[in-house]
Amino acid sequence: MKHFALNGQTREVGNKAVIKAFRKQGLVPCNLYGNGIENVLFTVNEKDLKGLINTPYSHIIDLTLDGKTNYSVILHELQFHPVKDNCLHIDFLAVDEKKPIAINVPIKFEGHAIGVQKGGKFVPGARSLRISAQMENLPDDITIDITNLDLDKKIKAGDVKVEKVSILTDKDAILCLVKTTRNVDTSAAATEAE
Repeated sequence: MKHFALNGQTREVGNKAVIKAFRKQGLVPCNLYGNGIENVLFTVNEKDLKGLINTPYSHIIDLTLDGKTNYSVILHELQFHPVKDNCLHIDFLAVDEKKPIAINVPIKFEGHAIGVQKGGKFVPGARSLRISAQMENLPDDITIDITNLDLDKKIKAGDVKVEKVSILTDKDAILCLVKTTRNVDTSAAATEAE
């Protein structure tokens, strides 16, 4: 899995005015917890987050606070402004290389579905899968081959198998399917009439 380097400055607990002042300076208030460490409050520069939050990919973040303390963390929760869409707050979760990490990874579909070649329509149902694995086994994405997907067939999360990775998404969650379209129905009816 890709790594992302991020620097932050620790901060004290503040009221709304203090948090507002941080945001005016282009800083995003953050919180770090998990893996047996006490809550750490800090800020990061909003510009430094662009490569982290404007991508479908998940990252292991190498977080350095005050230029000296290093943590391996993952994004846990993001809060965005409802109108301006800028990041207001981030929760980070500290992780341990020796313990499994639960994280979302994007799905990539490859191949040309048989059902589409017969006139059906490919419908993706999910963009990511929730998985759990040791840090060294975390994939950047999960590729699903749709070549054998026929008309009115679907691929569910339970159908996906990845070595050394546990799929946490509900096994009945539909990842993609091929729908029968009207022209397939009419051509089938015409064939029967002949």
